[in-house]
Amino acid sequence: KCAHLRLVCRAEQKPYYTSKLWCCGITLLGLGEVGNFTAYGFAPITLVAPLGCISVIGSAFISVFFLKKTMRTADVLGGTLTITGIFLLVTFTPNVPQELTARQVQNYLVSWPFLVYSILEIIIFCILLYFYKRKAVKHIMVLLMMVALLASLTVIAVKAVSSMIALSVKGKMQLTYSVFYVMSVLMATSCAFQIKFLNQAMHLYEATAVVPINFVFFTTSAIISGVIFYREFQSAALLSVFMFLFG
Repeated sequence: KCAHLRLVCRAEQKPYYTSKLWCCGITLLGLGEVGNFTAYGFAPITLVAPLGCISVIGSAFISVFFLKKTMRTADVLGGTLTITGIFLLVTFTPNVPQELTARQVQNYLVSWPFLVYSILEIIIFCILLYFYKRKAVKHIMVLLMMVALLASLTVIAVKAVSSMIALSVKGKMQLTYSVFYVMSVLMATSCAFQIKFLNQAMHLYEATAVVPINFVFFTTSAIISGVIFYREFQSAALLSVFMFLFG
């Protein structure tokens, strides 16, 4: 956001990706995602995704100090509710086995719940992309919904790739299966398009609006994908499901 603001103030307009500050921001984002990537190999999606709230709270403070934004009472209240909700999500996340083999991932890919979910996602994404491209609708909700739809595919692929690498390191080689490379391509492609739409939202709207909305959309899509693809709530107690949803 700082990079975009500086570029707007310049007389000579340059592409944002030529800015050292923007490249620095993307590099830091990438380093953070490496840690995120590793976490998916050892914990459920429904646990890892909500912990992104740290970025929301952090961004609120960064916006105040570096972008000179005002911290409102609503922001403080929202942050408090976020932390409370995350506590419940983490506490009542289902305890499921995290070792995923390539064969398990293959079976999940052709399961009917995921196929139905994928078709619905593609239809919704195409409708949003039509409004974005043809009608030039660049509303923050349209942009961040496209990011969220891509994110659901990203977290599925990230967990599969991370888990297969972790198993391979332990001696159970999984990298010889073609599904590993399919998931790797899916992960890289969906990440690239996420950056495109997220960057567009950052350019047009305030960070204090983009970050929280993106967090809510991303977390929701990640949890849904974890529930549908990896069946993380399959054996969860009713109380745990209720408290998780409440969180």
